[in-house]
Amino acid sequence: MPCACFRDAVGMQPRPLPSGLGPGPFSSARARELGVPSSRLRRGDLVHPTRGAHATSAPDTLTERATAYQAGMPSARAFSHRTAAHLWGVPLPGKEEPNGTTLLDVMAPTGDGMVIRRGAKGHRGLETRAVATIPGTGLRVVDLADTWCDLGELKRGALSVGDLVVAADAVVAALDARAGRQVGIAMLRSALAARVRPRGGINLRRALARARHGVRSPMETRARLMFVDAGFPEPEVNAPLTDVAGEWLAEGDLVWRPQRVVGEYQGGHHAERKRRSEDAFRRRLLEDQRWHVEELWAEDVRRGPRRRTTLLVFAHALGLDPCTLQIT
Repeated sequence: MPCACFRDAVGMQPRPLPSGLGPGPFSSARARELGVPSSRLRRGDLVHPTRGAHATSAPDTLTERATAYQAGMPSARAFSHRTAAHLWGVPLPGKEEPNGTTLLDVMAPTGDGMVIRRGAKGHRGLETRAVATIPGTGLRVVDLADTWCDLGELKRGALSVGDLVVAADAVVAALDARAGRQVGIAMLRSALAARVRPRGGINLRRALARARHGVRSPMETRARLMFVDAGFPEPEVNAPLTDVAGEWLAEGDLVWRPQRVVGEYQGGHHAERKRRSEDAFRRRLLEDQRWHVEELWAEDVRRGPRRRTTLLVFAHALGLDPCTLQIT
């Protein structure tokens, strides 16, 4: 028998929910455990993000929407593909950013059939993926290595090989940090090798061959690829810089050690006055020790006149003949 405290007369203010439910989202099953009748769940003060889930306010962010959906889904489900990538913080191009109407990618075991819910895009094959929980959220998500492999399944043209390299570098950094050692590339290689004729496999393999340990931002990846694609020697990433006696000085974003040339990517936070002052001092310190330092900005990496000028500047610093390069 439902608790008498939930028997509302028609037109009366809805009775408070048990404190054990909180503001939500919560499942119908959990509400029943606490004695809340179905009639209370139909009152107008609640929203229903998906079948079997309820909350006192509509979810807004991707994490809130996923949390709401998970409350109403069977346990043998996990978020995958784009949704998993965003929840893990894997960088995707701007056109792939989620909004309030973006479908949530939800994966089920093959034997359970495709997930069919309003606001969700169903996938099968969860039994072949590793599943993890996003720290601090409780969200069940396809783990990082398998999520990266699943990005190859997106429709043709959604992600370029360069986009997949950016995502791979970020996933490798996260896997390395989790393990405390450089295991990320090997884990991606193993996850991809476990797939039988994976969709997008050619691009995934091309991207994996260009992934590197130690990358800290998408623009570091894109700057490195810009140089390599133009025919420059590949720079070291976030490498130690030393003085002429071999003592450690600093760390460089992109380093051509034989020529003692450094490319320093300047993100938005570098525009702050204090940071610019620190960067200027650091640059003087390095140049005093015979390092040639050139700054790189986002506008230098995008295609156009600034990109061509930047490549010419670095070619001169590295002693390369521009005629032997593909400067576009």
